Amino acid sequence: METVKGSRQRLRVEQAAATRARIIEAATSLFMERGYVATTIDSVAERAGVVVQTIYNAIGNKSAVLNAVFDATVAGAQSPTPVPEFMSERMESTSEIEEAVAVLTDWLVEVNTRAHQMHRLIRQAAAVDADVDELERNRALRRLRNYEEAARRFRVLGGLGAETTDSEVAASIWAVGHPDTYRALILDSDWTETAYREWLRGAIRALVTTGS
Repeated sequence: METVKGSRQRLRVEQAAATRARIIEAATSLFMERGYVATTIDSVAERAGVVVQTIYNAIGNKSAVLNAVFDATVAGAQSPTPVPEFMSERMESTSEIEEAVAVLTDWLVEVNTRAHQMHRLIRQAAAVDADVDELERNRALRRLRNYEEAARRFRVLGGLGAETTDSEVAASIWAVGHPDTYRALILDSDWTETAYREWLRGAIRALVTTGS
C-alpha cells in the first residue's frame, strides 16, 4: 500500500514531467514559427504558462531547451525514453538480418519524416550559438555509437565481412540515413516515401551483407 509520503513524491514527479512536457511543446511550436534566434526563454515561458525560472530549473538555458525539443521530436511516442535505449531493444529483438534491416530502415524513415525540419533548425542554431554547436557535435558522436551497436548486431546475425569494421559500417549507415540525404531525395528530388524507404532498405542491406 502506498504511503502518504510516497504518494506525494509520485505526484511531484508527475507534475514535474507534465511541466517539462508543456515547456517542450511550447518551445517546439515557437522554434518552428520564429526560428532559434527570435525565440526567447521569456516567450517560451509565456506560452507554456510558467515563470522563466521554472524553465531553467526543469531544463536549462535556451540551447538546453532546443536540445530537449530535438530529443523529444526524435523519440516521438517513445519520449521520454532515450532513443538509444529503445532502439537497442528493437535491434536486440531481431533474429535474422532481413528483420534487423527492416527495423533500422523503418526507424530511420520514421525519425527523418518527423524530425528533418528540427534537424535543419539545429544546424542553423549551431551556426550562431556555440553551446548548440557543441551539443550537435556530441549528438553526432552518439549517433555513430548507436550505429556501431547496430553494426555489431548485424555481425552477430551473420552479416558484415571480416574485413569490414563496425565503425566503417556505422559511418555508412549514418550517411545513407542522414536527414540531409532524406531532404535531398524527398524534398529536393520529389521521391515518394515508398521509393525512399525501398532505396534505404536496399542500401542498408547491401552495407551489412556485402562480404558476409
